Amino acid sequence: MKYILETKNLVKSFGGVHAVDHLSINIPEKMITGLVGPNGSGKTTLINMLSGFSPHNSGEIFFSDVERKKIMPWENQVYGITRTFQQVRLFDQMSVLDNILVILTERAPFYALFERHSGYHLKCAEDILKKIDLYEKRFHNAADLSYGQRKLLEIGRVLAMDANIILFDEPFAGLFPEVIKKIEKIVLNLKQEGKSVVLVEHNMAIIRKLCDHLIVMDAGKLLAEGHPEKVLSEKIVLEAYLGE
Repeated sequence: MKYILETKNLVKSFGGVHAVDHLSINIPEKMITGLVGPNGSGKTTLINMLSGFSPHNSGEIFFSDVERKKIMPWENQVYGITRTFQQVRLFDQMSVLDNILVILTERAPFYALFERHSGYHLKCAEDILKKIDLYEKRFHNAADLSYGQRKLLEIGRVLAMDANIILFDEPFAGLFPEVIKKIEKIVLNLKQEGKSVVLVEHNMAIIRKLCDHLIVMDAGKLLAEGHPEKVLSEKIVLEAYLGE
C-alpha cells in the first residue's frame, strides 16, 4: 500500500495539554480514509496541522515522502492539498458562480475580482455547479443559500481546486438525508478520479459506506488503524468511542 501522507511522532500542545500526542499515522493514496474519535480526541487539530492552519510543536509531516517542516496554508496548492471547515467559509457577498470562478482563476480574491474569466473558466465553473446541484442558484449571493447549499458550495470550491489530497472536516454534519446522499456521491467520485480523501466523521454508517481505511484517535493518540469493519469491531474502540 502506497501512502500519500504520513506523520511521525506529531505533537501539538495547548497550555501543556497534548491535543495531538506523538501521533504516527499513514494515509493511503487514492483511497478514502476515515478519521474518527470522541469529541476532543484531536481530529480537527490534526486537520489544522496538516493544512497549515496550526503549527505543530514537534514531529514530522510527509506529503508523498517529502517532509514539510513548516506548513503555510498558501503553499497547499503546490503540494496538491485542500480542505473544508466545520464552519463553512465562503465569499458571502459574491454570487455562487463567482465563488467558484475565484478559485479557478487568480487565487488572491482582490485580483480575482478584476480578472477576465475566459469561456473555459466559465464552462468549468458551470460544470462544477451542475455536479453539486447549484447551477440554478449560480447568480444568487452565497449569503442567500441554505445551510446545506452552503456546504455544497464549499465542496464545489474544493472540486475547483483539483487537489490530490482533500481533507473533509465533518462535511455531513447537520444535513438532511438528501444532501448527505449528494455529498456521498461526490466523495466517491473523487476516489474514482484517483484523489486521496481524509474524512472526519461521527456517523459510523457513513464511515462504513465510504471508507477504505480507518484511523481512530483518542486523547490525541492513535487508538486503532486499518480496515473499517475490523477496526470498529475491536474492543478498545468500542469502549473508547462507542461507549460499549
